[in-house]
Amino acid sequence: MRAAAGRKKRILIIGAGFSGLAAARQLHGLGHEVQVLEGRQRSGGRIHTSREWADLPLDHGATWIHGVRGNPIMREAAALKARLLETRYEDYVAYQTSGRRFTLAEEQARESLGDQIAKKIRKEQSAGRDVALRDAVEEWIGPGAPADTAGLARFILSSDYEQEYAGSINELSTYWFDSDKSFGGGDKLFAEGYQVVIDYLAQGLDLKTGHTVRAIDWSGPVLRVTTDAAEFTADQVLVTLPLGVLKAGDVAFHPALPDGKKQAIERLGMGVLNKCYLRFPRAFWPEDVDWIEFVPEVHGKWSQWVSFMKAARQPVLLGFNAADEGRAMELLTDGQIVASAMETLRTIYGSKIPEPTGHQITRWANDPFARGSYSFNALGSTPAMRKVLAKPLQNRLFFAGEATSTAHFGTTHGAYLSGIRAAREMDSARSTG
Repeated sequence: MRAAAGRKKRILIIGAGFSGLAAARQLHGLGHEVQVLEGRQRSGGRIHTSREWADLPLDHGATWIHGVRGNPIMREAAALKARLLETRYEDYVAYQTSGRRFTLAEEQARESLGDQIAKKIRKEQSAGRDVALRDAVEEWIGPGAPADTAGLARFILSSDYEQEYAGSINELSTYWFDSDKSFGGGDKLFAEGYQVVIDYLAQGLDLKTGHTVRAIDWSGPVLRVTTDAAEFTADQVLVTLPLGVLKAGDVAFHPALPDGKKQAIERLGMGVLNKCYLRFPRAFWPEDVDWIEFVPEVHGKWSQWVSFMKAARQPVLLGFNAADEGRAMELLTDGQIVASAMETLRTIYGSKIPEPTGHQITRWANDPFARGSYSFNALGSTPAMRKVLAKPLQNRLFFAGEATSTAHFGTTHGAYLSGIRAAREMDSARSTG
């Protein structure tokens, strides 16, 4: 149903990421006058497909459709007939700190310790006492823990928790960190990169790139948005800025946001998950696995890798660093990061492995348009704060983005669904200003 002639609104959407474009397409289809303002010189936001290697598009941001059953991203993928690839967590190989492959007994020990840690976390959650995740599992990583147990526990905490939620175990809320929901089924990734969905959503929209928003004035009957290049007016504004940008205070609101929103912005966590793609002349690792796991001496350092040999038939490895280690890596040069990654790979596969022929590296925390990868529930925050963050102001200033999703934060489908939710709110809203 299209907007009635008397209800057609002038709408500005801040940010051309998944949530902003999903909302824009919905509102445009309803007959509203929609403009999308984006600070970058490209659309996509924290989705960015690099085409530096012509034969292998690579996603620097979001990569996977997590859970294919009922996932709205699968509907969009089907609509544009996108070719999808698959990786499976079950297809993995794991290595000890020495580089030796896990034995069956060691695999069983890891599974047992992982179960114990998960059980302790559930016990803490049942007790209703919120502490940092690190404190909840201190018995396995504290001063009195055996060295081999502590190393394995830190590996589990990095790979199963920090890599998943992008937050440090020193910051993740034991009570709330896993309050999200997931779709069933396996994981898929786009053969041509996530950008194909972004381009599909952006078709036919009035999108202005290179407009960094500096201020949003919602004090009068007409909202005014000031960028570093121009000023725009609208009946309604949708803010889809990443939580990290809101935390940094890079955009001024006049009047200031209510205390509840400011508290939500302050207390929710903005995590980091950085990627290092390495391309080699040949594969020197097992070609029948998707995931390579490593128990490092330094907590979280190169503990997980993805191989593109099985899914894409390309000799490329993707190494992850999350949370504290992910932030620390951003201070290094590309050369230092590649050298660090190669030190780990040589520990596993020997000194004679070839040098990479190319690399691609992300630094999401230092990206001024993101200031992090995705949000998490930090100690001192609650899921209810996400609802506060999402709540419209005077039915004129609206909010979307993965950080406003209580059920699917930290995901592309969470961002997408938040944009659809905001579009419905905006279409039906009557101003109270």
